[in-house]
Amino acid sequence: MTGEFRMPVRVYMEDTDAGGIVYYVNYLKFMERARSEWLRELGLNQQTLLDEDTQLVVYRMACHYAKPARLDESLTVTAKVAETGRCRMTFEQQVRRNEELLCSATVEIACLSAATMRPKAWPSSLNTTLPSR
Repeated sequence: MTGEFRMPVRVYMEDTDAGGIVYYVNYLKFMERARSEWLRELGLNQQTLLDEDTQLVVYRMACHYAKPARLDESLTVTAKVAETGRCRMTFEQQVRRNEELLCSATVEIACLSAATMRPKAWPSSLNTTLPSR
Protein backbone atom coordinates (compact mmCIF):
# COMPACT_ATOMS: atom_id res chain seq x y z
CA MET A 1 0.00 0.00 0.00
CA THR A 2 1.64 3.21 -1.13
CA GLY A 3 -1.36 5.55 -0.94
CA GLU A 4 -2.80 7.55 1.90
CA PHE A 5 -4.70 5.63 4.58
CA ARG A 6 -7.72 7.51 5.98
CA MET A 7 -9.62 6.83 9.20
CA PRO A 8 -12.62 8.67 10.67
CA VAL A 9 -12.52 9.76 14.32
CA ARG A 10 -15.25 11.31 16.46
CA VAL A 11 -14.20 13.68 19.28
CA TYR A 12 -15.58 12.46 22.62
CA MET A 13 -15.65 14.20 25.98
CA GLU A 14 -12.65 12.12 27.11
CA ASP A 15 -10.60 13.64 24.26
CA THR A 16 -11.12 17.23 25.38
CA ASP A 17 -9.80 19.55 28.05
CA ALA A 18 -11.92 21.73 30.36
CA GLY A 19 -12.45 24.19 27.49
CA GLY A 20 -14.01 21.55 25.25
CA ILE A 21 -11.14 21.38 22.76
CA VAL A 22 -9.07 18.31 21.96
CA TYR A 23 -6.17 18.03 24.39
CA TYR A 24 -2.93 18.17 22.38
CA VAL A 25 -1.66 14.68 23.22
CA ASN A 26 -4.86 13.08 21.94
CA TYR A 27 -3.94 14.02 18.36
CA LEU A 28 -0.94 11.70 18.84
CA LYS A 29 -3.30 8.94 20.01
CA PHE A 30 -5.48 9.45 16.93
CA MET A 31 -2.36 9.13 14.76
CA GLU A 32 -1.23 5.97 16.56
CA ARG A 33 -4.64 4.41 15.92
CA ALA A 34 -4.42 5.31 12.23
CA ARG A 35 -1.03 3.60 11.92
CA SER A 36 -2.42 0.51 13.71
CA GLU A 37 -5.46 0.41 11.41
CA TRP A 38 -3.14 0.86 8.41
CA LEU A 39 -1.37 -2.33 9.54
CA ARG A 40 -4.72 -4.12 9.84
CA GLU A 41 -5.62 -3.09 6.30
CA LEU A 42 -2.36 -4.75 5.22
CA GLY A 43 -3.52 -7.95 6.96
CA LEU A 44 -1.22 -7.51 9.96
CA ASN A 45 -1.60 -6.44 13.56
CA GLN A 46 0.62 -5.74 16.53
CA GLN A 47 0.21 -9.29 17.90
CA THR A 48 1.24 -10.83 14.57
CA LEU A 49 4.38 -8.71 14.58
CA LEU A 50 5.15 -9.57 18.22
CA ASP A 51 4.83 -13.26 17.30
CA GLU A 52 7.57 -12.56 14.71
CA ASP A 53 9.78 -10.94 17.40
CA THR A 54 8.99 -7.50 16.00
CA GLN A 55 8.14 -4.39 17.98
CA LEU A 56 7.36 -1.09 16.23
CA VAL A 57 8.16 2.01 18.28
CA VAL A 58 8.06 5.75 17.69
CA TYR A 59 11.66 6.85 17.30
CA ARG A 60 11.13 10.52 16.48
CA MET A 61 8.20 12.85 15.93
CA ALA A 62 7.73 16.44 14.81
CA CYS A 63 4.24 17.84 15.23
CA HIS A 64 2.51 21.08 14.25
CA TYR A 65 -0.81 22.11 15.78
CA ALA A 66 -2.65 24.49 13.45
CA LYS A 67 -6.24 24.74 14.75
CA PRO A 68 -8.26 23.15 17.55
CA ALA A 69 -10.85 20.40 17.22
CA ARG A 70 -13.88 20.46 19.49
CA LEU A 71 -16.26 18.07 21.23
CA ASP A 72 -18.48 15.99 18.90
CA GLU A 73 -16.67 16.97 15.72
CA SER A 74 -16.00 14.38 13.05
CA LEU A 75 -12.34 14.27 12.00
CA THR A 76 -10.26 12.35 9.49
CA VAL A 77 -6.82 11.05 10.42
CA THR A 78 -4.43 10.12 7.62
CA ALA A 79 -1.23 8.11 7.46
CA LYS A 80 1.06 7.87 4.47
CA VAL A 81 4.44 6.16 4.27
CA ALA A 82 6.88 8.84 3.12
CA GLU A 83 10.14 6.91 3.38
CA THR A 84 11.36 3.45 4.31
CA GLY A 85 14.74 2.12 5.30
CA ARG A 86 16.15 -1.17 6.48
CA CYS A 87 14.67 -0.81 9.98
CA ARG A 88 12.91 2.59 9.97
CA MET A 89 9.82 4.01 8.34
CA THR A 90 8.67 7.63 8.17
CA PHE A 91 4.97 8.51 8.09
CA GLU A 92 3.40 11.82 7.16
CA GLN A 93 0.19 12.15 9.14
CA GLN A 94 -2.60 14.70 9.35
CA VAL A 95 -5.76 15.32 11.33
CA ARG A 96 -8.42 17.23 9.39
CA ARG A 97 -11.92 18.54 9.93
CA ASN A 98 -13.43 18.22 6.45
CA GLU A 99 -10.51 19.59 4.40
CA GLU A 100 -9.24 21.96 7.11
CA LEU A 101 -5.84 20.94 8.51
CA LEU A 102 -5.83 20.83 12.31
CA CYS A 103 -2.62 18.97 13.06
CA SER A 104 0.23 17.46 11.05
CA ALA A 105 3.17 15.30 12.05
CA THR A 106 6.16 13.48 10.68
CA VAL A 107 6.52 10.24 12.62
CA GLU A 108 9.58 8.02 12.36
CA ILE A 109 8.99 4.39 13.39
CA ALA A 110 11.79 2.00 14.29
CA CYS A 111 11.59 -1.76 13.91
CA LEU A 112 13.07 -3.58 16.92
CA SER A 113 13.50 -7.13 18.09
CA ALA A 114 10.87 -7.56 20.80
CA ALA A 115 13.27 -9.83 22.72
CA THR A 116 16.38 -7.65 22.65
CA MET A 117 14.93 -4.19 21.88
CA ARG A 118 17.68 -3.77 19.27
CA PRO A 119 17.07 -2.58 15.69
CA LYS A 120 16.17 -5.28 13.19
CA ALA A 121 15.16 -5.41 9.53
CA TRP A 122 11.47 -5.40 8.66
CA PRO A 123 9.96 -8.90 8.82
CA SER A 124 8.97 -10.48 5.51
CA SER A 125 5.26 -10.16 6.39
CA LEU A 126 5.63 -6.36 6.39
CA ASN A 127 8.54 -5.95 4.00
CA THR A 128 6.52 -7.17 1.00
CA THR A 129 3.88 -4.47 1.58
CA LEU A 130 6.26 -1.51 1.98
CA PRO A 131 6.97 0.93 -0.84
CA SER A 132 10.26 0.17 -2.60
CA ARG A 133 13.34 1.68 -1.10
